[in-house]
Amino acid sequence: MNTIYPIKKLSIAFLICVSIFSACKKDKYTFGDIKAPENLSVNISIDGADTSNPAGIGSGKITITVAATNAISYFVDFGDGVTKELSGAPTIYKYKTPGTKTYQIKVNAIGTGGVTTTTVTSATVFVAFEIPANILQFLTNGSSRTWVTAKEEPGHFGVGPKTGFSPDWYSAPPNGRDACAYDDEITFSKDAQNNVAMEINSKGEFFSIEAATAYYGFSGKDGCYAINSGGKKNLAFMDASSGSTPDVSTGVQFIVPGNGIINFGTGGTDYEILSISNNLIHLRNIGVDGNAWYMKLTPKP
Repeated sequence: MNTIYPIKKLSIAFLICVSIFSACKKDKYTFGDIKAPENLSVNISIDGADTSNPAGIGSGKITITVAATNAISYFVDFGDGVTKELSGAPTIYKYKTPGTKTYQIKVNAIGTGGVTTTTVTSATVFVAFEIPANILQFLTNGSSRTWVTAKEEPGHFGVGPKTGFSPDWYSAPPNGRDACAYDDEITFSKDAQNNVAMEINSKGEFFSIEAATAYYGFSGKDGCYAINSGGKKNLAFMDASSGSTPDVSTGVQFIVPGNGIINFGTGGTDYEILSISNNLIHLRNIGVDGNAWYMKLTPKP
């Protein structure tokens, strides 16, 4: 009788081992057929692009649509250091660097097993400079605002070396300049897209430094001249090119098209906003003589 017990114990042990082996057996997964994405297409439309504005209206926005057979997902390198995963549905992307630039856009379509099909296309996009909100508000009061020479302010008219950011050579005392330098009315206005325009009522004459009179079509020393203000002008804003630091400047400049004149003539067309508040604008301009000229404006009473 005793001989049957070892056999039973062996059978039970065997069954336990088989059970454990079966429980530990891993499931097998497959991707199915590994297929590379085919017929990869990329469609890009630039916001506002037309015959007159092939790079768009300045919003920096593009709409990109990607499609491919056998693709699971898409990874797009927009050419500006940003990579995003897209689903294939139309996607809006916004470039941020001001100016007109051509971006190389790389699209990777991902198939089963991670196999990839790649294509590269390009888009030339115009991005308008985004004027800081505080500057826009102070300048235009949210719509339109008229400024005049801050003739009571020391240094409302001044000059210094091109390498500096203060009127080290000459700084006008209050009411120390010619009358024609004080009656100009400079109006800044903005539209719904925050584009800024400027219009000047010079009351017939502008003051010009001697070095710039020829630039405006005259000859003579410092004085008042019947310089044409040029009507309403659309200003182009951008990062300042002077190399200024935040302790001396806002870091923003704008270009006045045409003869470039604002308050008094230096022959320069670029104006850096050194500081701006609700009551005072301090501008820096490089004249045709290579010197840095300074002017201060205050809201018209």
